[in-house]
Amino acid sequence: MADSILTPRSWDALLAGAGLPRLDARALLESVSGHSREWLLAHGDEPVPAEVQSRFETLAARRRHGEPLAYLLEWREFLGRRFRVDADVLVPRPETEGLIEAALGLLNAMAQDGRPADTPLRAIDLGTGSGVIAISLSLARPDLQLSATDASPKALAVARGNAQALGTAPIRWLLGDWWSAVPPDEGLFDLVVSNPPYLADDDAHLLDPALAHEPRMALACGPRGMEAIETITAGAIGRLSPGGWLAFEHGADQGATTRACLLDAGFQEVSTRSDLAGLDRITLGRRP
Repeated sequence: MADSILTPRSWDALLAGAGLPRLDARALLESVSGHSREWLLAHGDEPVPAEVQSRFETLAARRRHGEPLAYLLEWREFLGRRFRVDADVLVPRPETEGLIEAALGLLNAMAQDGRPADTPLRAIDLGTGSGVIAISLSLARPDLQLSATDASPKALAVARGNAQALGTAPIRWLLGDWWSAVPPDEGLFDLVVSNPPYLADDDAHLLDPALAHEPRMALACGPRGMEAIETITAGAIGRLSPGGWLAFEHGADQGATTRACLLDAGFQEVSTRSDLAGLDRITLGRRP
C-alpha cells in the first residue's frame, strides 16, 4: 500500500486498484476529493493530488477490513435525509423505515380520534442512537411533543447534532438506560417507540466483520436477546396514556416472542408487521 501512495495514479487507476466494490470506491473518492461522480468520469485519466490519494488509500484499507462505509463517509441516508454517524452510534438500517411508517400511522390515527386541538400528542424514542427515529417523527409531525433517550452521552451528542442540522422542532434529550432516563414526573406518553438491541450476546451475527465496528451495546442485550424488549415493555404499560401505543423494531425471528411479551404485560391489539423481505420486523401493542 505504501508504494501505491508514493506512486502518482490517475482517478480511474485509483478506483480500479482499490480492491473494493466500485460503488464503495467511488463513494469514498467523491468524499475525499469533493468532486462529483460526473467530474470523476470526465477527468478519469488525470493525476490525483497526493493528499487526496493518501486519504483515499487509508479509507479504502479500512473499508477492506470491514469498517462500515457509513463511518468512513461520516453519514448515512435515511428516508431521503443525510444523518451524521460515527462509531458511537448504530448505522441506520432500511428496516427501521418501517417503524417510522407504523409510528406515523398510529400518531395520525390518534390525532383524528376526537382529540382536543390544544392537546398535543406526546411520544418518546427509547435508545435513540443517531436520532433517526425521533428526528424523522419530529420532521413529519412538528406538533409532536417528543423526547428521546440513550444510555450513551456520545450517541446523544450525535443525535442532537443531527436534529440541529436538519432543523427539527425542539426534542427533549434524556441520558440514561431505558426508563431510568425518564423523570418520574414526566407524565404519560401517547406513543413509545424503540429500536432496541435485540441480539443475544452469543449471536452468530456478531461475528460479521461489519458489526464488529458498531457499538455492541446497540446490538446485543443479554443471553436471550429479549432483555431490552422486556424491560421497555414492563415500564411502558405505566408510562402510556390509556389507548396509547408501544411499537418495537425487533429481529426477524422475534415476532412471536415479542407479541407474547406485550400480551403478558397487558397490552391489547397486539400485531406484527413484516418488512419488505416479508420477515417479522415491527410489533405493536395498545394500552387498554
